[in-house]
Amino acid sequence: MRDLLSIEELSVAFELGGRSIPVLREVSLQVQSGGFVGLVGESGSGKSLLALSVLRLLPPTAKVVSGRVIFEGQDLLELSTTDLRAIRGGRIGMVFQEPMTALNPVYTIGFQVAEALRAHRKLNRDQARAEVERLLEMVAISSAGSRYEDYPHQLSGGQRQRVVLAMALAAEPALLIADEPTSALDVSIQAEILQLLEELRARLGLAILFITHDLAAAAGTCEQVYVMYAGQIVESARTVDLFQATGHPYTRGLLASIPRLGSPQGRGEMISIPGQAPALGEFPRGCSFHPRCSEAVARCSEEEPSMVPGQGRSQARCLLLEASGGGVGESE
Repeated sequence: MRDLLSIEELSVAFELGGRSIPVLREVSLQVQSGGFVGLVGESGSGKSLLALSVLRLLPPTAKVVSGRVIFEGQDLLELSTTDLRAIRGGRIGMVFQEPMTALNPVYTIGFQVAEALRAHRKLNRDQARAEVERLLEMVAISSAGSRYEDYPHQLSGGQRQRVVLAMALAAEPALLIADEPTSALDVSIQAEILQLLEELRARLGLAILFITHDLAAAAGTCEQVYVMYAGQIVESARTVDLFQATGHPYTRGLLASIPRLGSPQGRGEMISIPGQAPALGEFPRGCSFHPRCSEAVARCSEEEPSMVPGQGRSQARCLLLEASGGGVGESE
C-alpha cells in the first residue's frame, strides 16, 4: 500500500518574547491508505500539536520551522488557504477529544451534520436530511430520524462523540484523525467507539491516525504504533513487534503500566513511570527521557540519540541501542 500521509522531519517552534522554543523536533510518521496507525504518548508530549500541524491549525505564536506534510502527493504546508480548506474537513476528517467543543449547543445535531455536508457536497435540503440520517445510522445512533432535532445536551457523551464522528465522515474523507476520541468516555463506551472506528475503516476504506495516551487502546486497534515523548518520535513499530520486543525504555514503561489480570495494578496498585514529562520546549540536554530512565548511563545526559533500526521495520531512539549495534530489548 502507498503512503496516504507522510510527515517528514517536521519541526515546529513557538515564537515567544523574541525566542524560538522548539516543541516538535524532526517528527516523521507515515499512514498508508486504509491503514490504522496509533500515535501514543503521555499528555503534553506533542501529539495533538502534531495533528494541528497537519491541518495547519497551529496557534498564531507557533510556526513550522522545517519539514513537509505530504498528503495524496501534495505538501499541505505549501497549499493556499483556499486549496487547504477543501482538504481540511474534506479529504481529511478530524475528531477531537471533547465532543462538546466541536458541537454548538444552540443548534440541533441534524443541522450541524447537515452544515458539514453542505460545506463540501452540493445537496438540497431533502437530500441533506436523508444523508444526515444515513450518517447517524452509520455511526450507530439508534432512531436516527427522531434524533435529527435533538440538541447536544440531550445526548450522552458517547452519542455526542458519534455525532462528531458523523460530521467528520460527511465529506467522505480518505483520512480520519481521531485525537483522544475515547478519553472523556467511560470504559464500556470507549470499547464501543474503538470497535466502531475499526468497522468504519473496513467499510469505508478509511485510513485512521488514532492519537491516544493509552497504549492498550492502540494495541487493540492499530497495525502500526508511533510512540512520542517530548516532541519526538522515540519508537515506531508494528504493533505485534512492539509487544514482543520493545526498543525504548519509555515504551517499556508504558507497557508496564497497562493493567493485567493478576498484576499489581489489578489489585489497586498502579505502576507508573517515575518523574514528570518535561514541558514542551523545556527539554533536558541529551536524551529527553534520561531523567526518568532507570537504564540511563552517563552519556545519556550529554548526547542526543538518533533512531536505530530494530526488529523488522521497528526503530527506537536510544543510545543503549546505538552502543549495542541495534536490535531491541525484550518486553516484560
